[in-house]
Amino acid sequence: MEQKVKVSGMSCQHCVQAIESAVGGLTGVEKVDVLLEKHEVTVRYNSEVVSISEIEQEIEDQGYDIEQQ
Repeated sequence: MEQKVKVSGMSCQHCVQAIESAVGGLTGVEKVDVLLEKHEVTVRYNSEVVSISEIEQEIEDQGYDIEQQ
């Protein structure tokens, strides 16, 4: 499954690396792409192993906010 998440609070390459590392480290996450300019994180994951809410929580735990769409 692949999903896009709008994230506010990202401002630099460090933000990109923090999110890629944290979310990419979750079991079941296959790929993480962070588009800083669009404030968007695209995540490909196995929904039987990890949920989108767990992924969003990990992003928030890094200090960023999820924008509700």
